[in-house]
Amino acid sequence: MSISLTDSAMTRVRDHIARRGSGIGLRLGVKKTGCNGFSYVIDYADEVHSEDIVFEQSDIKVVVDNDSLPLLDGTEIDFEKDG
Repeated sequence: MSISLTDSAMTRVRDHIARRGSGIGLRLGVKKTGCNGFSYVIDYADEVHSEDIVFEQSDIKVVVDNDSLPLLDGTEIDFEKDG
């Protein structure tokens, strides 16, 4: 099982956490959206719960709840500014 961030995404996360003044990384999840399937949920991670799985890359943590992990396994998070 793995979730990774590109260098661009790591830089963006570091910058936003520094501006925010707190946080350990990203919280990534999936939520059911009615009969249409699922949608991604991305937020700051301030803590790790007992049912969470943590992926660490450099100094950035990606925290995923156990139920979302099978749907997110192998995900690479990227950041690209366009326009």
